[in-house]
Amino acid sequence: MLSRVAESLYWMSRCVERAASVGRCVDVNLHLLLDVPDLFEGQWDAVVKITGDIEAFNRRYRAPAGEPDAARFRAFDKLVDTMLGELDADAQNVIQFLAFDRSNPNSIASCVAAARENARSIREIISSEAWEELNVFYLDVTAPDARQRALANPAAFFRGVRRAGHAITGVMIETMPRGEAWHFARVGRLLERADQTTRILDLKYFLLLPGVGHVGTAADDIHWMAILRSAGAFAMYRKVYGRVSADRIVRFLVLDAQFPRSVRYCVNNAESSLRAITGTPRKSFRNPAERRLGRLASELDYTDAQEAIAGGLHQFLDGTQAKLNETGDSIFETFFAA
Repeated sequence: MLSRVAESLYWMSRCVERAASVGRCVDVNLHLLLDVPDLFEGQWDAVVKITGDIEAFNRRYRAPAGEPDAARFRAFDKLVDTMLGELDADAQNVIQFLAFDRSNPNSIASCVAAARENARSIREIISSEAWEELNVFYLDVTAPDARQRALANPAAFFRGVRRAGHAITGVMIETMPRGEAWHFARVGRLLERADQTTRILDLKYFLLLPGVGHVGTAADDIHWMAILRSAGAFAMYRKVYGRVSADRIVRFLVLDAQFPRSVRYCVNNAESSLRAITGTPRKSFRNPAERRLGRLASELDYTDAQEAIAGGLHQFLDGTQAKLNETGDSIFETFFAA
C-alpha cells in the first residue's frame, strides 16, 4: 500500500473520532448546565482544554478590547444573543470555536472537512457506503444554516454529531474487508479514542470540581457521571459496577480489557492491527512504532487502578498521553514519512 493512502486512512479515522468526541463533550456540558447551574463556572473552559486549544481560544475570543478579533467576536456574540438567550457569552463562544471555527484545526467543521478530504483522495479504497456517510456528515456541519441549528437547539445538533461519528465507524466495520486499509483506519481511530479518553478523565474532573469539600457529595457524583457520559461509557459502567466511585471509573475507562472505549482496549487492539499490517509476531517488534505501542500495552495490562491513583492519577494519565503521542510520531516516521 502507498504511504499516502495509508496516511489518508489513518487521519480520516482520527478526524472523525475527534469530531465525535468534541460533539459528545459539548453535549454533556449542556446537560450539566441544567443539572448543576451553580457549579457551572469553568466547565466550558474544561471542554476547550480537552482539545488542547485553550490558548488559541483565549487569544481569539478573549482578546483585549480594541483588537480586531475581539471586535469581530463581540459582533458574533450580539448575533447569538438574539438567537439563544439561555446560554451565556462564554458558552456561545465555545460552541462557535469547537463546532464551526475553521481556523481551529480541532473544531468539528475542520475535522470533518479534513476527514472528507482524506477520504476523497482514497475513494477507491474505502467502501461507497463509508464515503456516503462521511459526505452526509460533512454537508450537515458545513451547511449555511448549521450555526443557526446549533444555536437554536444545541443538544440536538451535538447529539447528531455523535451519531454521525458512530454511523461512519459502524459502516466501515460492516463494509470493509480486514486488509491493510481497514487496519490503518482502525489504528488511527483507536489511538485518537485512547487519547481523548485520557484527556477527558484527566482534565474534566480536576477542573470542574470546585474544591475538596465537594468530594463525595452529590455534585461530585454528577461530575463523575459527566466524565462517563463524555467518554460514551455511562450506561455500560452502571451495568458493570452500578454505584459511581472514582477508582472503579478509572478502572473502567483506563484499564478495562473489554470496554471498547477504555484506554487499555484501544491500545491493545491498535497494537493488534499494527501487527496485522507488518506481520510481526507478538512479543517482538520490527520498528519503533511497534516497540512503543507494545510497551504501552504491556504497562496497561499490568497496572492496577489503585496503584495509578496512589501514584498520582494526573501523572499517570499525563504519562500515558505522552506515550500515545510518541506512538503517533513513530507511526508517521515508520509508515508515512517515506
